[in-house]
Amino acid sequence: MANIKFIAHRGNYNGIQTAWENTSDYLEFAFYDKKHDVECDLILHKGILYYGHDEPVDTANLGFIQQQGVWCHAKTLETLEELLKMRTNCFWHEQDTVTLTSEKYIWCFPGNFPRNKRAVWLDLEGIPLPQDTTGIYGICGDCFDTK
Repeated sequence: MANIKFIAHRGNYNGIQTAWENTSDYLEFAFYDKKHDVECDLILHKGILYYGHDEPVDTANLGFIQQQGVWCHAKTLETLEELLKMRTNCFWHEQDTVTLTSEKYIWCFPGNFPRNKRAVWLDLEGIPLPQDTTGIYGICGDCFDTK
């Protein structure tokens, strides 16, 4: 995976850590200490942005989510609207084959593997990645593979 950007899914870089993922400390550790890009799930609740997949979990660090290398996954359309106002690198999707981020990257649903220098493949849900990853921008997953 030389020259392929690794994006730590919900901050995970060494396997799924459900007790820690999508929390400020965990996301920031993966970003600042481990030097990975991070994907975080965000929910707008009563006018406040929170990290969380299905419900608000931890108050989002607004300065952090606006940094390059942070990929904001809006969990509702209302959240997406707020993230776009803040000029974050954000996206929203359901079961779409691909979606475009606000920075014009192609965020691919698991199992979809377009070869494009702006494509981010998801290494999730037990669907194996193709062996040849040349020609893509990055892979978002729960475990950083150093091979």
